[in-house]
Amino acid sequence: QVQLVESGGGLVQTGGSLRLSCAASGHTFSSYTMGWFRQAPGKEREFVAAINRSGGNTLYADSMKGRFTISRDNAKITVYLQMNSLKPEDTAVYYCHALRIPNYNYWGQGTQVTVSS
Repeated sequence: QVQLVESGGGLVQTGGSLRLSCAASGHTFSSYTMGWFRQAPGKEREFVAAINRSGGNTLYADSMKGRFTISRDNAKITVYLQMNSLKPEDTAVYYCHALRIPNYNYWGQGTQVTVSS
């Protein structure tokens, strides 16, 4: 079992930055691919970014490339999402996700990010 707790959300103006953190429990953190997803009001949850177990490979949704950076610190069992040049359309609840194929799939409770215009 992995428990994920997100933090770092808040209210920011257009063009601003936020860094989200996701603290994980358990000693198997480094065996999980970690990711961030988001869900805006009235919309489906969408993929934001993912990072492999070692942190050597990352993947981003097209609209986040160049603005968002995912990273992880396996010693601190934490994954981060640095978000720059934020836009009002980035407003959403951001969720941390842990995946270990084939059977392990965990979500955090989410953290609200609001970007004002």
